[in-house]
Amino acid sequence: MGILNLTEDSFYDGGKNNSLNKALKHTEKMLSEGAFFIDIGVASSKPGSPLIKVDEEKKRLLPYLNALIREFPTTHFSIDTYHSEVAQMSLDLGVSMINDISGGQLDSKMFAVVGAHKVPYVMMHMKGTPETMQQKTEYKDVVQEITYFFSEQIKKARAAGIHDIVVDPGFGFGKSSAQNFTLLQHLNHFESLKCPIIVGVSRKSMIYKTLGSTPEEALNGTTALHAWALERGARILRVHDVKPAKECIELWETLQ
Repeated sequence: MGILNLTEDSFYDGGKNNSLNKALKHTEKMLSEGAFFIDIGVASSKPGSPLIKVDEEKKRLLPYLNALIREFPTTHFSIDTYHSEVAQMSLDLGVSMINDISGGQLDSKMFAVVGAHKVPYVMMHMKGTPETMQQKTEYKDVVQEITYFFSEQIKKARAAGIHDIVVDPGFGFGKSSAQNFTLLQHLNHFESLKCPIIVGVSRKSMIYKTLGSTPEEALNGTTALHAWALERGARILRVHDVKPAKECIELWETLQ
């Protein structure tokens, strides 16, 4: 899954693709390098970011989405949103999947909208909101508590008609660096949920702070964590850098 950030203040590539021409070129590059999904987001979810209003999100997203679907009509686009109205608009235009960082917690209508369209849904775990999540890193057992969250939300999602659910432990979303590594260490525990696991660690602070570097210098660390995630059950990698991730997957598959 290649990341297409269309926001000014994303932690790594904010502002790099926020024109139609740049977005189209970057999408073409990611597809040529082997991306299967393109995940489009116009709202920053880095720690401390306020929630975006639904009308503002629609206003930002629509011109890009129309152009991308027109230019790449057979591509599987995913929309990174926690608003059911944005999901509805995007699904009506033909996107393939919804990626909800709140796991259905921020909009009670999200499950019904996705269920009605019979498309896959990425359910991520997050404590609080992006603005408050890093103040909410208290867990008795981070793996067990997130597993319980998923089991409860999966029941609700299935009741709403969502049959294809992908679970995302939410690395960096209301977790300390140590908790992120605990989640990665025990990633295969989430296979008990009987849903594919997606991992989004690309260039995140758990890598560059551990190594004393920067997001720009975190590609090598990202690739290392990708390999370990695949070994522990990850089935989708959400990445900024498609070619290195695709090579990692191919080598891992050969190893198997």
